[in-house]
Amino acid sequence: GFYRNIILNNPRKRNALSLAMLQSLREDLLHDVKSKDLRVIIISAEGPVFCSGHDLKELSNEDDVKHHSQVFEICAEVMTLIQKLPVPVIAKVNGLATAAGCQLVASCDIAVASEKSQFATPGVNIGLFCSTPAVALGRSLPRKVALEMLFTGEPLSAQEALMHGLVSKVVPEDKLEEETMKISQKICKSSKSILALGKATFYRQMTQDLDTAYKITTQVMVDNLTLRDGQEGIEAFIQKRKPVWSH
Repeated sequence: GFYRNIILNNPRKRNALSLAMLQSLREDLLHDVKSKDLRVIIISAEGPVFCSGHDLKELSNEDDVKHHSQVFEICAEVMTLIQKLPVPVIAKVNGLATAAGCQLVASCDIAVASEKSQFATPGVNIGLFCSTPAVALGRSLPRKVALEMLFTGEPLSAQEALMHGLVSKVVPEDKLEEETMKISQKICKSSKSILALGKATFYRQMTQDLDTAYKITTQVMVDNLTLRDGQEGIEAFIQKRKPVWSH
């Protein structure tokens, strides 16, 4: 199995999520996603800013409501798409992630950040409250932490982001690549179909009440056992050997 590296590559524009950038991100995320070899997607960026959020030049022409709607709609589509993909998506953050860039980190399944990384939703300071980033932020951070970020625009350090659950791991900059690859390689050792089932189920049950969540996942565990890789994994464990996944 292999991983795909998607690199935000417009450092001159601080990797802003322009309409063009969002369209190409969507394309890269969807590209051959059903391929049985693709196991992990890693999103990283060139330059000192991971992602600065929306390109404000695109939002400054006040009469072009249609264009503005298009930008926010495709942004929401990309953020939700990440969770709908059958493979885990890892954000590899080395630098500042602000506004929709912070939303992108919050929307990934796993986020590994270097110690110099920072995270902010500073829209309030320019009169455009970060309401769409708040959707992802409010679902991955405690409410009072998210609201302090949203009301003040002040950044969280990498360590604070780790403490509050916005990122999974913080490592020195020179260890960022190694740590991200370690996680990717671990994921590559598992069955793709089992991971896909698990990821889809995780996000589905998170929006349910406790009883419904258990009802859904109980059925999924039963279904999981009917999958070839489910039986192969259990047999391999009992026989003390390495499983041979169907793909």
